Amino acid sequence: MARNGSRRPARPRIEIRRAAASPEETAAIAAAIEQFLKDSAPRPAPAERAVSPWLRAALLENAGLDPAGPDPWGSPS
Repeated sequence: MARNGSRRPARPRIEIRRAAASPEETAAIAAAIEQFLKDSAPRPAPAERAVSPWLRAALLENAGLDPAGPDPWGSPS
């Protein structure tokens, strides 16, 4: 089933091979890579803005619908 663009890329597994470095240096390298991935990640998409109650009432009134009735657009009121 398609997710319409809501999938995120898999997080890479950080693995150091042939470590000529000490365990402390290896941990520092891994931490630096983690920090880089965090800093360079794309920003999350902004949340959708809710429709102003005044705008909703005006749209319903203009369409000749009752504002107290069910929402014809299927969104929560």
